[in-house]
Amino acid sequence: MKRTAVYSGTFDPVTLGHEDVVRRAAGLFDDLIVAVAIAHHKSTRFSLAQRIELVQQALADVPNVRVLPFDGLIMDFCRAQSACAVVRGIRNLTDFDYESQMAAMNRKLNPQVDTLFLLPQAELQCISSTLVREIAKLGGDVSGMVSAPVARALNPVVQA
Repeated sequence: MKRTAVYSGTFDPVTLGHEDVVRRAAGLFDDLIVAVAIAHHKSTRFSLAQRIELVQQALADVPNVRVLPFDGLIMDFCRAQSACAVVRGIRNLTDFDYESQMAAMNRKLNPQVDTLFLLPQAELQCISSTLVREIAKLGGDVSGMVSAPVARALNPVVQA
């Protein structure tokens, strides 16, 4: 039976930390869906279409990864995709505290779906989409934090 997992987030933008988690999770499952949240609850730097495109570009070399938009509860999305697991990246104890609460609630909503926590490589754990956006906005070099297509999208004038 095919094992499908879902890795969800806003990915505004997708970072090398996200990519690391996706690449390792893709080795654990037959099919990994990167679910890009529509994110009604917050203002994003990139549109949904742009975020999907950037994730697709960053992960084009991983054959068992699909990128799809999602809205609503992640457990409903998992059910619709016949997923057996949700993958969550955690960088620190703050992430772990929040994600463990979410995992417990998700288990109540859909007990058939397990949550798998993965830590990005140590040198990537300090990277967050929020910090990347801020550094790029202030003209800083984000090339060590995001893939080349994302760096160009964040600062097309500097990268041109």
